[in-house]
Amino acid sequence: MLGQLPDITDPNVLVGHANADDAGVYRITDDIAVVLTADFFTPIVDDPYWFGAIAAANALSDIYAMGGKPLAALNIAMFPNKQEFFPSLKRIMQGGVDKMAEAGVSIIGGHTIRDKEPKYGFAVMGVIHPAKILDNSKAQAGDALILTKKIGTGIIATGVKAGKCSASVIEEFTASMAALNKRASEIMLEIGVSAATDITGFGLIGHLHEVLTASKCRALLHVRQTPFFEDAVRLADMGIIPGGTRDNGKSFNQYVAWDDTVSDTEKILMNDAQTSGGLLIFVPQEKKDKLLKALDRENISGYCIGNVTGGSEGADKQIAAER
Repeated sequence: MLGQLPDITDPNVLVGHANADDAGVYRITDDIAVVLTADFFTPIVDDPYWFGAIAAANALSDIYAMGGKPLAALNIAMFPNKQEFFPSLKRIMQGGVDKMAEAGVSIIGGHTIRDKEPKYGFAVMGVIHPAKILDNSKAQAGDALILTKKIGTGIIATGVKAGKCSASVIEEFTASMAALNKRASEIMLEIGVSAATDITGFGLIGHLHEVLTASKCRALLHVRQTPFFEDAVRLADMGIIPGGTRDNGKSFNQYVAWDDTVSDTEKILMNDAQTSGGLLIFVPQEKKDKLLKALDRENISGYCIGNVTGGSEGADKQIAAER
């Protein structure tokens, strides 16, 4: 799809669509650039309020992953033109309003369309210094890979629809998706990191692949150190796997050298399509412990799941995954 877009010739476009970055960046002055993104989707949870909150957190993550500060947003809403749905729409939008307020972002308008299936999200604008953009091309050999949220929300969402999850499981995965990546982003900027991306629809493997491709690097992943929701493991073992996760495996497993010790269930989880996942942070080794301690002080999870191993030239596989 992106291949149909014209080449960008405007020198003020600092980040466009070439490297599959989380957001676009446009320079306004030598010291100010705007960060732009849009994201919306169908309900991921049954509760309208939390659907709205998760949609807001998810849209904001693209700005946080670039190292930007979100300032303003526009609602994007599609919903059935039925009177009985309007109370749910009000709750959806309230969830979005509250989450944007938590982030310090002003909602300044938006657009609605009549649709059979509800969809909700935001277009978000932020700011960043042109010299401090954490785009996909800046990962370096030796960087440690730090992940800030557990993997498995796509599988659990499918399990919820199938009636296979308890109330406590639903509460845990909802809280994870609704949690802002705001403070984690601020901390990584304070520490100084090479690059970052947020883990969403293409899964951990897919989004890591995007950064490694843009940075011309390879990586080693330690599957045993990668955090999974316990119920996601259980559900994947039962064969409850969303289509998006299966599609990710078909698309991205070609770039991975899987060690024989990695199970089929673990391969599925590493490709699971996330909603409002955590940040994957590429941090120089000498700063790794400082970053992990800073995250821990603020009760933010930080898992070291691997490292960037070197250049990709001559390599058969981009990612080595072992237990």
